[in-house]
Amino acid sequence: MAADDTPCSEFMDWELDSSSSNGLKKEKQLSASQRKYYSFCRRKSFATFVASKKEVSQEEGRTSWCCCRQTFQEHSAIHKHVARTHATEIQRLTQSTYEHLLSQLEEEPESQQQSKCETEPVDVSAQIPNTSHISEEQLEKGPGKVLLYYHYCQVDNPHVICAWQKTLCERLHLTGKVRVATEGINGTVGGTKVATDIYIDAMCSHPIFKMDKEDFKTSDGGAECFTDLKVGVYKEIVPMGVDPDVISYQLAGIHLEPEEFHKEVEALMAKGDLCSDTILLDCRNFYESKIGQFTQCLAPNIRKFSYFPDYVDQNLELFRDKKVLMYCTGGIRCERGSAYLRSKEVCKEVYQLKGGIHKYLEHFPEGFYRGKLFVFDERYAISSNNDIISDCRYCGCPWDQYELCSTQFCCQLVLSCRRCRQDGHTACCPTCQSKGQTQNKASFVAPQHKEECECTDGRPRIPQDVQ
Repeated sequence: MAADDTPCSEFMDWELDSSSSNGLKKEKQLSASQRKYYSFCRRKSFATFVASKKEVSQEEGRTSWCCCRQTFQEHSAIHKHVARTHATEIQRLTQSTYEHLLSQLEEEPESQQQSKCETEPVDVSAQIPNTSHISEEQLEKGPGKVLLYYHYCQVDNPHVICAWQKTLCERLHLTGKVRVATEGINGTVGGTKVATDIYIDAMCSHPIFKMDKEDFKTSDGGAECFTDLKVGVYKEIVPMGVDPDVISYQLAGIHLEPEEFHKEVEALMAKGDLCSDTILLDCRNFYESKIGQFTQCLAPNIRKFSYFPDYVDQNLELFRDKKVLMYCTGGIRCERGSAYLRSKEVCKEVYQLKGGIHKYLEHFPEGFYRGKLFVFDERYAISSNNDIISDCRYCGCPWDQYELCSTQFCCQLVLSCRRCRQDGHTACCPTCQSKGQTQNKASFVAPQHKEECECTDGRPRIPQDVQ
């Protein structure tokens, strides 16, 4: 940032006009560390906006700023004008910058800790199972499985566990992703049935975890379901964006076995519209619940789990004096999500589905959950029933098979049926579709940090749900 673009000390006294934006209110709801990042993004956005209005006269060598058909000669004058007149634009730019920064912070620890695991060798041989009696072919070829699991416990040295997991998975030719933290471990890995069985035994016999085989959710798949293996140390084993020391998994709601949860949902269905004291809450992302969900659930239109706390904060009245039945894919998001909801002290009761949808479908494949179960690997979804509850984005016919948007650098998922894809409709929205056509004609497209399109611009970050 050039010296002329640095906010002057007078800017510290200017308050953005809050009449057209609730940015200041949102900022106060953030944790101390989040407020620090948000404040940084606000100042950066303000400085960027001011810099975009700067004009330099080559003849006179003077700097001025032109905005709203006015010319400002003083630095403080343009700052005052922007603060009072362009609060909405600054808030929008701040929010975009803040979300991009959070995305970077979520992934940053992974690369840092992976390198630490590699540069600081740790002897983990004692916890590596003997596989000398098993051929490499058995570990690499044959029927496969994908495991999904988590375990909350105290991990004093997560870097040692990180090194052990990396060595163990490489020895067994497993791919996937494993998150380790002082609060526990969370992973999903794929490989042959022989390899995954050995992995489960290793986890169950480890003195820190001592897991049971029932703690693992399994589905058909294999190492091909993931592009590579990523093992890292993180602050949280599921990224909710709230310090685990502040909101601990130990504050979680009451766990219900699949059979108990099924009975609760059955009772809810029987009451129908007459039941106003219970909420069946899906705490997954919108693209997950779009292709599969429990009947009559409340599915927040959020893009990532780190938005869930804000969703709760902005919809507290919705949960006041209610009985809440929560569910997610495998149960881990409910651990922290239910703890956060309980911390607000507005709900009458908070329950969660033990083992998540995955375990429920093992017991009730034709139960109250209809549609596909979204998974975070190359399969995108697995199914236990034939219901299709979502539509093709273009023609509206029943369709629930996700593909990545065909536009370069866009990471949105799109539901486009075979016929529409054959007709060239392979992007997530018309904006990306036109970008894709432009890119096909261009010989080179410079990479971008974040793709902006109708999918991201048209959806509120935190939806307001009403009763």
